[in-house]
Amino acid sequence: MTSRRDVVVLGSTGSVGTQALDVITRHPDRFRVVGLAAGGARPELLAQQVIEHGVAVVGVSRGSAAQDLQLALYAQAQRSGFATGEFVLPRLVVGPEAAIEVAALPCDVVLNAMTGSVGLLPTLAALAAGSTLALANKESLIVGGDIVMGAAKPGQIIPVDSEHSALAQALRGESIDDVRRLVLTASGGPFRGRSRDELFHVTPDQALAHPTWDMGPVVTVNSATLINKGLEVIEAHLLFGIPFDRIDVVVHPQSVVHSMVEYVDGSTIAQASPPDMRLPIALALAWPGRLPGAAAACDWDHPVGWQFEPLDATVFPAVDLARRAGAKAGTAPAVLNAANEVAVGAFLASRLSFLGLVDTVAAVLASHEVCEQPVRSEQRRVSVDDVLAADRWARQCADTVIAAGGSDS
Repeated sequence: MTSRRDVVVLGSTGSVGTQALDVITRHPDRFRVVGLAAGGARPELLAQQVIEHGVAVVGVSRGSAAQDLQLALYAQAQRSGFATGEFVLPRLVVGPEAAIEVAALPCDVVLNAMTGSVGLLPTLAALAAGSTLALANKESLIVGGDIVMGAAKPGQIIPVDSEHSALAQALRGESIDDVRRLVLTASGGPFRGRSRDELFHVTPDQALAHPTWDMGPVVTVNSATLINKGLEVIEAHLLFGIPFDRIDVVVHPQSVVHSMVEYVDGSTIAQASPPDMRLPIALALAWPGRLPGAAAACDWDHPVGWQFEPLDATVFPAVDLARRAGAKAGTAPAVLNAANEVAVGAFLASRLSFLGLVDTVAAVLASHEVCEQPVRSEQRRVSVDDVLAADRWARQCADTVIAAGGSDS
């Protein structure tokens, strides 16, 4: 009989976090939620999650959100039928390090579904605590690189991204020496097939209209520029130890084949399922097992066609840009990620054009390569302090580039 696993969810009110809790709700015999962490922008939803799952510890990063959460918890407790005085508040952890403290709670699995490089220290805290890390926060791995991989025991990190979940399944039981290449699939986003000139006047609303996936705004914009796929190339290199020149990207608009592994004998093993993040989430929570009915399977009773086409690197240069940053290693991936986070924020606020997104990242990376600034540490082992310093520098540099309008193509 499979024992029930204690789970901590970081970023519980976001897209992946809410879907993870949906999976857990449908399998109460397999999982128990012992801790939640969120930014605090949605106190009513967080309170609902705490009450529904009987969570003992909850963290919010925004200090101003603590009182809102307490009020929301009491209101939700009343709606849930608790008598006056019967409801006991969970232990509240408040402040910038709240997610780090919650990540270190004794548990079996920590699902890091935070967005951005802010997830790095919680990732390291979960690994240090010995928990299995179900990793949806790809940025923490990308910016942390060898630091994160060095902190992880073999098999301690289970990927949640659908592409890397697919690769992990296709590689299970195989020798890495038999792998010819990894093939990451990309939907192509909402602008597949357009020329660069046709992307000049793209609006945030258009970029947020992803054709196959329902994701948070940052990841959705990253998918529209395809920088998300570039980040995933770096992630695949770190997770599976395959050189960058043996990791390719192919456009697959249907988003049914999530990635493939090509072997030296000519065989290609692919993982296919309708686009639903609950499947890779469920697999990561239950790894190496599977949860029955985690998501719908492919329908083989009706004709269907799957399309594959090469990536247009001229229109979408972000993958090659990320590949170069990943190959350079050191603090370059942290600079790439931080500059992109700032650029996405500016684009969503209508302060930067769509084409300016990747152009800004490229400009910041170029400055990082030529400037003698204190975060360059490629000639020695990179530390967490190096990564955090590179992150801060890149954000300031990106702000400067955007304010100057130099890369707003």
